[in-house]
Amino acid sequence: MSTEPRLVTLATADSGPVTLPCPAWCAGHAHHDPETLRVDLVHASPAVDLTHLGRELFSAELVQSPYSESVTPLLGGRTPGVSVWPLGKTLDPVALYGLAADLDAYADRLRGLADQLATVLDGGEDR
Repeated sequence: MSTEPRLVTLATADSGPVTLPCPAWCAGHAHHDPETLRVDLVHASPAVDLTHLGRELFSAELVQSPYSESVTPLLGGRTPGVSVWPLGKTLDPVALYGLAADLDAYADRLRGLADQLATVLDGGEDR
């Protein structure tokens, strides 16, 4: 196994070809658009999707924009984060754990609704 950094050269609309090292988690740049600006180059990991009944409800992936000029929190940047769709935010570990906790709590609420629905369908008092 090579210890050399994995390099990729990507065409950009404003800076021509840009060679940059890829983090080990980067899934590659197979869908790179050569009209991308240098500041918009993004490394992304494979996505972690939540799909139910054939619909994608959530998608998350590690991302990093090595030439980003953004200093706005939650919009991605030079520091790796996890981009979450449809939230449209890039989260740090603390915010990502917070989202996971909120999803856990929501799952409990959904189970409560399922229990209530089962009672109603069984002819229970909520009918």
